[in-house]
Amino acid sequence: MALTQAERDGAFIPGPRVALAGTPGGPLAGLRFAVKDLYDVAGEVTSYGNPDWARSHGVAASTAPVVLALLEAGASLVGKTKTVELAFGLTGENVWHGTPINPNAPDRFPGGSSCGSAAAVAAGEVDFAMGSDTGGSVRIPASYCGVFGFRPSWGAISLAGCCALGPSFDTPGWFAANAAVLARVGGEILPLGKAGAAGPLLQPDDVWANADPKVAALLQPALAASERVMGQALRLTLMPEGLFELYENFRCMQAQEAWATLGRWVTQTKPGFGPGVGERFAAAQAMPAEKAAAGRGFRKRFQHRMRCLLEGGAVLAYPTSPMAAPLLAASQAEQNVVREQTMGVTAIAGLGGLCEVSIPAARLDGAPIGLSLVAAAGQDRMLLSLAARVAEELGL
Repeated sequence: MALTQAERDGAFIPGPRVALAGTPGGPLAGLRFAVKDLYDVAGEVTSYGNPDWARSHGVAASTAPVVLALLEAGASLVGKTKTVELAFGLTGENVWHGTPINPNAPDRFPGGSSCGSAAAVAAGEVDFAMGSDTGGSVRIPASYCGVFGFRPSWGAISLAGCCALGPSFDTPGWFAANAAVLARVGGEILPLGKAGAAGPLLQPDDVWANADPKVAALLQPALAASERVMGQALRLTLMPEGLFELYENFRCMQAQEAWATLGRWVTQTKPGFGPGVGERFAAAQAMPAEKAAAGRGFRKRFQHRMRCLLEGGAVLAYPTSPMAAPLLAASQAEQNVVREQTMGVTAIAGLGGLCEVSIPAARLDGAPIGLSLVAAAGQDRMLLSLAARVAEELGL
């Protein structure tokens, strides 16, 4: 059946929307939320953004625990949102379900693979939405669509009942239109723990230099607001080896994990893929094992570096994405350039297992751009509290 234009342009997957009422009187009562179509909901097919995946998988027998926790906290589920096929992409494109319109930049991509969740929040259709983040798929759509986005520390929240891509990187994540709701959601699903003191603020010059100079300039007021909250930033070089080293090691590890996780299904099912997705799986299949092994060694060293740098509450501040969302008319080659430059930045939290929040801080030629604050693993509640203070300082 052909999709209607509304289904093609919208944030939600085509067809009837799943709807489940939250527990009355819970701390999130009155809030509406959506979930990316890789979270299982009992009685529904999880399509994972691809019709062949939907055809080869039955209805879910149970609901993902994190979704159940949100329902029990009082929030009401109002639908499932679009995702890039098998969550393997960063722009938000989906040829089967339609690419969601970016409500705050309709001529640009919404960002992926949690594209529908970010777009639903940006359009005001829900109060918050769950996505997932392996290589930046919460942080980048948050920046592109002009909403708040949070990637928790790796392993902080269970991904049981969710489709996997790169298990040693995959995390849940969520979007909200304001920092207060972002923090309320975290209060219900993050591990118990007090929000400790934050500081000092760290400004990695190499990450700022990687950004489009216009992006870096427009985010200076947001950096200044962060300094008013935390004190003057200390400047440093985060990666003397270069950000490409981060990207390359992340790429090799993620590719091997993606093929180990999904390769058998790809080989047996021979699914149809949209532009770029099949090519990424072909590259994943061909990834030399020694490159992935070297990446794992690099990650151990990098995580040690981050623990030493961030222990005690230090927070990194830098552009979430080095550039605004690419135009819908961008070629595949142009998109690949954006992907490489962007993932050298998103791999900081990805390889480090760190928590990160993206704050909608500015606009470039009308397109949103975000400022990220990044803290040590386990400092999730502190980071959400800090984001709320910085957002208040910015008048958001």
